[in-house]
Amino acid sequence: VQLQASGGGLVQAGGSLRLSCVASGRTSHHDVMGWFRQGPGKERSFVAAITRSGSTFYADSVKGRFTVSKDGAKNTVYLQMNNLQPDDTAVYYCASDINLRKIVSLNRADYWGQGTLVTVSS
Repeated sequence: VQLQASGGGLVQAGGSLRLSCVASGRTSHHDVMGWFRQGPGKERSFVAAITRSGSTFYADSVKGRFTVSKDGAKNTVYLQMNNLQPDDTAVYYCASDINLRKIVSLNRADYWGQGTLVTVSS
Protein backbone atom coordinates (compact mmCIF):
# COMPACT_ATOMS: atom_id res chain seq x y z
CA VAL A 1 0.00 0.00 0.00
CA GLN A 2 1.37 3.37 -0.99
CA LEU A 3 0.00 6.84 -0.41
CA GLN A 4 1.36 9.87 -2.22
CA ALA A 5 0.31 13.27 -0.95
CA SER A 6 0.81 16.54 -2.78
CA GLY A 7 -0.53 20.05 -3.08
CA GLY A 8 1.03 21.86 -0.16
CA GLY A 9 2.51 25.31 -0.46
CA LEU A 10 2.60 28.84 0.83
CA VAL A 11 -0.63 30.81 0.99
CA GLN A 12 -1.78 34.00 2.65
CA ALA A 13 -4.37 33.96 5.40
CA GLY A 14 -7.82 33.65 3.92
CA GLY A 15 -6.53 31.75 0.92
CA SER A 16 -7.19 28.21 -0.26
CA LEU A 17 -5.28 25.08 -1.15
CA ARG A 18 -6.28 21.62 -2.30
CA LEU A 19 -4.28 18.62 -1.18
CA SER A 20 -4.36 15.34 -3.07
CA CYS A 21 -3.51 11.83 -1.97
CA VAL A 22 -3.18 9.03 -4.50
CA ALA A 23 -3.54 5.54 -3.12
CA SER A 24 -2.19 2.38 -4.67
CA GLY A 25 -1.93 -1.23 -3.65
CA ARG A 26 -4.47 -3.35 -1.82
CA THR A 27 -7.68 -1.38 -2.02
CA SER A 28 -9.15 -3.30 0.90
CA HIS A 29 -6.87 -1.27 3.16
CA HIS A 30 -8.34 1.98 1.93
CA ASP A 31 -11.78 1.64 3.52
CA VAL A 32 -11.11 4.85 5.40
CA MET A 33 -8.88 7.62 4.11
CA GLY A 34 -7.82 10.30 6.50
CA TRP A 35 -5.90 13.53 6.70
CA PHE A 36 -3.77 14.46 9.68
CA ARG A 37 -1.52 17.39 10.41
CA GLN A 38 1.37 18.23 12.64
CA GLY A 39 2.17 21.86 13.26
CA PRO A 40 5.40 23.28 14.67
CA GLY A 41 5.81 22.09 18.23
CA LYS A 42 2.49 20.28 18.15
CA GLU A 43 1.43 16.68 18.18
CA ARG A 44 -0.08 15.08 15.14
CA SER A 45 -3.84 15.55 15.04
CA PHE A 46 -6.78 14.33 13.04
CA VAL A 47 -8.15 16.68 10.40
CA ALA A 48 -10.68 14.85 8.23
CA ALA A 49 -11.66 11.43 6.98
CA ILE A 50 -13.84 9.85 4.34
CA THR A 51 -15.11 6.30 4.25
CA ARG A 52 -15.54 4.03 1.28
CA SER A 53 -19.26 4.81 1.30
CA GLY A 54 -18.54 8.53 1.27
CA SER A 55 -19.29 9.46 4.87
CA THR A 56 -17.14 12.33 6.06
CA PHE A 57 -15.76 13.34 9.42
CA TYR A 58 -13.97 16.50 10.51
CA ALA A 59 -12.07 17.91 13.42
CA ASP A 60 -13.98 20.77 15.02
CA SER A 61 -11.20 23.20 14.16
CA VAL A 62 -11.72 22.74 10.40
CA LYS A 63 -15.47 22.22 10.12
CA GLY A 64 -16.97 24.62 7.63
CA ARG A 65 -13.58 25.44 6.10
CA PHE A 66 -12.18 22.12 4.92
CA THR A 67 -13.87 19.54 2.70
CA VAL A 68 -12.69 15.99 2.14
CA SER A 69 -13.74 14.19 -1.03
CA LYS A 70 -12.63 11.35 -3.22
CA ASP A 71 -12.47 10.19 -6.81
CA GLY A 72 -12.73 6.43 -6.74
CA ALA A 73 -11.78 6.04 -10.37
CA LYS A 74 -8.49 7.79 -9.67
CA ASN A 75 -7.96 6.28 -6.22
CA THR A 76 -7.47 9.82 -5.03
CA VAL A 77 -8.65 11.65 -1.94
CA TYR A 78 -8.71 15.42 -1.76
CA LEU A 79 -8.68 17.95 1.04
CA GLN A 80 -10.02 21.31 -0.04
CA MET A 81 -8.91 23.90 2.47
CA ASN A 82 -10.56 27.31 2.43
CA ASN A 83 -10.12 30.38 4.61
CA LEU A 84 -6.76 29.13 5.75
CA GLN A 85 -5.32 30.69 8.88
CA PRO A 86 -1.79 30.77 10.32
CA ASP A 87 -2.81 28.10 12.83
CA ASP A 88 -3.37 25.75 9.90
CA THR A 89 0.34 25.80 9.16
CA ALA A 90 1.51 22.21 9.41
CA VAL A 91 2.77 19.20 7.59
CA TYR A 92 -0.29 17.39 6.31
CA TYR A 93 -0.33 13.62 6.00
CA CYS A 94 -2.77 11.28 4.35
CA ALA A 95 -3.38 7.87 5.83
CA SER A 96 -5.54 4.83 5.30
CA ASP A 97 -6.96 2.09 7.44
CA ILE A 98 -9.87 -0.31 7.57
CA ASN A 99 -10.89 1.01 10.99
CA LEU A 100 -12.65 4.38 11.16
CA ARG A 101 -12.22 4.76 14.92
CA LYS A 102 -8.46 4.42 14.67
CA ILE A 103 -8.29 7.35 12.32
CA VAL A 104 -10.96 9.63 13.78
CA SER A 105 -10.48 8.99 17.50
CA LEU A 106 -7.06 7.44 18.02
CA ASN A 107 -4.88 9.40 15.57
CA ARG A 108 -3.62 6.15 14.20
CA ALA A 109 -3.59 4.36 10.87
CA ASP A 110 -1.88 1.41 9.32
CA TYR A 111 -0.63 3.23 6.24
CA TRP A 112 0.81 6.70 5.88
CA GLY A 113 1.91 8.86 3.04
CA GLN A 114 4.74 11.32 3.16
CA GLY A 115 3.78 14.75 4.39
CA THR A 116 3.13 17.86 2.38
CA LEU A 117 3.88 21.22 3.96
CA VAL A 118 1.22 23.90 4.18
CA THR A 119 2.38 27.32 5.31
CA VAL A 120 -0.13 30.10 5.92
CA SER A 121 1.25 33.59 6.28
CA SER A 122 -0.56 36.31 8.19
